[in-house]
Amino acid sequence: MAERNIMTRAGLKKIEDELEYLKLVKRKEVAEKLKEARAQGDLSENAEFDAARDEQRDVAARIEELEKLLKDVEVVDEEEVTSDFISIGCHVKVHDVEYNEDMEFYIVGSTEANSLAGKISNESPVGKALIGKKVGDTIAVETQAGVSTFQVLEIQKA
Repeated sequence: MAERNIMTRAGLKKIEDELEYLKLVKRKEVAEKLKEARAQGDLSENAEFDAARDEQRDVAARIEELEKLLKDVEVVDEEEVTSDFISIGCHVKVHDVEYNEDMEFYIVGSTEANSLAGKISNESPVGKALIGKKVGDTIAVETQAGVSTFQVLEIQKA
């Protein structure tokens, strides 16, 4: 059985929008580049043609990747997300005990994870440890930097 790709509605929309852009806009742009490069004549030493072919291959590969991702998608129903305990689709505020600082995370499926945007995967060490916890719970997580201890301060629905 194929592994399910868990994501939020916002994550699904972003993937669908990218797929639509690639199919309706980017493919045509690349086809036009190929047409222009072919018009220049000798294709054996035509860098523009080679670049356009590479771009065409990359766009096709990304379309295939997105379609495969969407085939086995499981969307988290935000209506069912509760602020009683941490689950995918929750915004979580935790206190890092060692560094005495508060941090905020948005728990998402692995396909949406972006640590720079504060989105952590439910499959990451911190995400796994947080799932199912309640306000006041303390967790210890093995990370690349060693063991980190967090206390859950707040849980909000997305």
